[in-house]
Amino acid sequence: MGQALRSTELSITNFKKGGEVMKRLFCKEEGFSLIEMLIVLLIISVLLLITLPNVTKHSASIDEKGCEAFVQMAQGQAEAYKMDNGKYPTSIKELEGEGYLKTNAACPDGRTIIIDDGKVSVGGGS
Repeated sequence: MGQALRSTELSITNFKKGGEVMKRLFCKEEGFSLIEMLIVLLIISVLLLITLPNVTKHSASIDEKGCEAFVQMAQGQAEAYKMDNGKYPTSIKELEGEGYLKTNAACPDGRTIIIDDGKVSVGGGS
């Protein structure tokens, strides 16, 4: 019994010592040096300089593809209008008025779309 009690006392002592070690590891009062903070800021700046130009290059491509998709969707709506009414719509306003397109239909980049002889295409600016 004495040996078991002694073993328990050793475990408690080791636990206390381990707690002191953990306290010393995690409760340091030291902070980051100015050099360390400058290095981190430099790394973040370099990453931003690498990624931002790529993002701006792709936004024009995204707008163009969005416009192409919108024109294809409007062409499908013009075909649906022809099936329902026996003729192609003469303007985008006609499709909007009949509920085939939302009002003020335009490409994501602001360009308008036009209908000429049943063919939907991109017009000028907004």
